[in-house]
Amino acid sequence: MPVTLRVRDVMDKKVVQLDEKATIAQAIKAMLDNEVWSLVITRNNLPVGVVTERDIIRRCIAKGGSLNMAVGEIMSSPIETISPDASLGEAMAKMVEKNIRRLFVVEQGKIIGRVTQTELFENTLNVMMTLSSLKSML
Repeated sequence: MPVTLRVRDVMDKKVVQLDEKATIAQAIKAMLDNEVWSLVITRNNLPVGVVTERDIIRRCIAKGGSLNMAVGEIMSSPIETISPDASLGEAMAKMVEKNIRRLFVVEQGKIIGRVTQTELFENTLNVMMTLSSLKSML
């Protein structure tokens, strides 16, 4: 019997949103306060992009930018999304194809979570280890 883990089984439901006009300093504070390393950037309360800690380092700090710049200036857009019912394999394939590290999980037009490369790797490894231990018990 095949075992299929879905994105909803491993997604992180903690998604923090910030308006595109907020400053990079505000974004850093939001990340630290919420213990997340990516923010969904909104315009008129609708998601339009994402900013990660890497974006802040590479697109602002490394280029001598100001922490008073708007996050909308450095965000990646559009947001890459996936269904909560997609398999982990589908999520991994999409990340590889798009060369990205996270996908936002969308259900009925709303972002309900996110999944990262690290989470996918950890969960896939856990499944493989569990299956391996089951096989040795048989």
